[in-house]
Amino acid sequence: MQNTPHWILSDRFKEAMIYAFQIHQMQARKGSNIPYISHLLAVAALVLEDGGDEDEAIAALLHDAAEDQGGLKTLEEIRLRFGEHVAGIVDGCTDTYEDPKPAWQERKNAYLERLLTASPSVLRVSTADKLHNARSLLFDLRRFGEDKTWVRFNGGKEGTLWYYRRLLDVYQEVANTPMVEELRLVVQQIEALVE
Repeated sequence: MQNTPHWILSDRFKEAMIYAFQIHQMQARKGSNIPYISHLLAVAALVLEDGGDEDEAIAALLHDAAEDQGGLKTLEEIRLRFGEHVAGIVDGCTDTYEDPKPAWQERKNAYLERLLTASPSVLRVSTADKLHNARSLLFDLRRFGEDKTWVRFNGGKEGTLWYYRRLLDVYQEVANTPMVEELRLVVQQIEALVE
């Protein structure tokens, strides 16, 4: 009997896609009419293309579920449905469970600090998330211009650029991968466009 190839995804991935759709169905990308699921699918694709395993791809689909849709209760549901490893990755990619969220700068500094000791799985999903976000930012800057783009960001222009630069510093220190290099190139394009 032939073994199933390692790249075949199981029904767990399909279940995670359905669960992510259900959780985020009524959510759009910040300041847009783009369904939020587009971001989750893009992050999962980046993780798989980077060699991530099924648990990492599932966590990519669910990386914002607890933060945006239910907090620790949702994280526990993810743990029960998809296992400890997936829940651990989601937890590592979550910058807060508090509602209302703490101040933006405080959250970002804490997240950056946690990345310094994060697992390779958390780093892969986190990098994919930030890479897709940066690509979307660059696209929106080109499409809508600075005035209509920066107003959607809690950190504004200066804070957002600071955050991407610091993310790059941390990723380059702990996980200098091809995705990190691509993120660096996208951030350079953003900087060239707006400075």
